[in-house]
Amino acid sequence: MKHLFIPLLAIIIFGCSTQNPTTMERYRPQVHFTPHHNWTNDPNGLVYLDGEYHLFFQYNPYGTTWGHMSWGHAISTDLITWKELPVALEEYTDAQTGDSTMIFSGTAVVDFNNSFVDCDTPDCLVAIYTSHVHRNNEGLRQHQSLAYSSNKGRSWNRYSKNPVLDIERKDFRDPKVFWYAPHQKWIMVLVVPDLFKVQLYESKNLTAWTLLSEFGNAGDTLRIWECPDLYELPVHDQPGKSKWVLSLSGSHPAGDTFVGMQYFVGEFDGTTFTTAQTQPLYVDFGKDFYAGIVFNNVPNRTIMLGWVNNWTYANQIPTGSWRGMFSIPRELGLKETTHGFRLTQHPVKEWGGARIQKLNSIADLATQSFELEVELEEGGAINLFKSGTEKTTVGLREGKLFLDRTQSGLVDFQKDFASVESVAIEPAPEKITLQIIADQSVIEVFTTDGLYTLTDQVFPTHSKPGVEVVGNAVVKNVWSVGLRN
Repeated sequence: MKHLFIPLLAIIIFGCSTQNPTTMERYRPQVHFTPHHNWTNDPNGLVYLDGEYHLFFQYNPYGTTWGHMSWGHAISTDLITWKELPVALEEYTDAQTGDSTMIFSGTAVVDFNNSFVDCDTPDCLVAIYTSHVHRNNEGLRQHQSLAYSSNKGRSWNRYSKNPVLDIERKDFRDPKVFWYAPHQKWIMVLVVPDLFKVQLYESKNLTAWTLLSEFGNAGDTLRIWECPDLYELPVHDQPGKSKWVLSLSGSHPAGDTFVGMQYFVGEFDGTTFTTAQTQPLYVDFGKDFYAGIVFNNVPNRTIMLGWVNNWTYANQIPTGSWRGMFSIPRELGLKETTHGFRLTQHPVKEWGGARIQKLNSIADLATQSFELEVELEEGGAINLFKSGTEKTTVGLREGKLFLDRTQSGLVDFQKDFASVESVAIEPAPEKITLQIIADQSVIEVFTTDGLYTLTDQVFPTHSKPGVEVVGNAVVKNVWSVGLRN
């Protein structure tokens, strides 16, 4: 996906090993996955198979800024501890034509019914991705291609008849594929970004695709659309009732300076997605949650992972030998409120395994990786990573949850980074409870039964937890968090 300027990059030697829980490299989170070296952006190919969660991701093997897009790869058995593996799908050049192809965003599916004939292994993994082609004589072109693995993603073969879908456009990308059981077929959801269109296709064999319908020009269209996903969610406390959610990435509720994620709630009949929704709804109200998609093949759960960064400053964040991370995996739900259906998000149940120790008070915190349960009344706030005048503040003011990172440490590496994020809690509350996960250089906030989330990066210039209660705030629980040896 995106950002087509490729800077000159120094080659960095890349090695793969399990992330060391004792590593305290500056700004490196302990419980949010980051590649050992180099640049990463969108999560790709999220899929579960035989006890392993696979995270593929946009990755530059040669540097710490965007370029040379390939698929990195990591696996986990618990969604918290990740092992980085060698690059799965690499950028390549056609020896005959000289065309260079980057591997943009896409999906991985478990081909449980062996619909793709080239892979004769049961439960073959098939990756469907955007092939971003630079043709010497014709310029740029994006179409959808396929690769497959018979050994649980450890090695891959490109399909010999790629591409499998081409509408001859420069911008046509980010396929999300899933199995639609009622019609016994595969569904592909992808975008024509500059036209604000989501297209839906069907296939029986993963290689021949037929257009079903289009959805578009709705919600927020301030920035191009990217990274769509379509999934069914049960409605909370309404047994037997479910709705379909179409989520995608584009602009941010704060305006077109930043990118963010929106979603639509409606119906899908196997052909068309429809919604009665008239106003944009947003997945996260911080500046740093983007390109989120859900895992395929996870029974009875819908789990989303997002990229923690923002294109406004993504290439400038001051993180050294690596750049980019991923959120804590979030379990999604759907709740009917007085304002309509709303997405809910909570850290996955496995998150409890990242809690190293429950502490008696905030005074016992020793590192910048921790979790807090906080009660706020109007005017109350909690300062995080405070030292002297430096702090990041999370509070409740005039019925709005806010996060202020204008004094959070390093903020002047990019002119728009220093910011205050806020969202109005509806109806205006007398008191709210926050779950705050802070991890070196990222803060994730969940409140009001997961109806509101806020994710931001911060870059303190010190190593203190610096938790300080302000006004009508009470810290109910404190945990230190990290990966266990």
